[in-house]
Amino acid sequence: MSQLQRILHIEDDPSIQEIARIALEVVGGFEVKTCDGGAAGLAAAEAFAPDLVLLDVMMPGMDGPQTLQRLRELPGLQYTPVVFMTAKVQSQEVEGYRALGAAGVITKPFDPMQLATEIRALWEQWNAED
Repeated sequence: MSQLQRILHIEDDPSIQEIARIALEVVGGFEVKTCDGGAAGLAAAEAFAPDLVLLDVMMPGMDGPQTLQRLRELPGLQYTPVVFMTAKVQSQEVEGYRALGAAGVITKPFDPMQLATEIRALWEQWNAED
């Protein structure tokens, strides 16, 4: 299993972007590229070559599920694990995200001190299923 180092974070809310960036870079030790929407995330994804994508569900323009679908069309990102981050975590919603191919779901609001640990656990679970 390769090591998780590079995370592409696609999120439209600037305060969540900053909290997650600090939680992942400072606490988690990851390299993070933050994009403010689906189109920006798609534009940056190939060059950044993330090990994992952390993706907001509700965004203006292109939402998280649409962005995931488009990410799967990019060379090198067909099998990159995608973790949705959302406040919409009813069991049927979570099942829907998994049906789209999500590696997992992190609930908003999230605990910044636990975010890196949650992502590592989802990463290990994703790689164990391969």
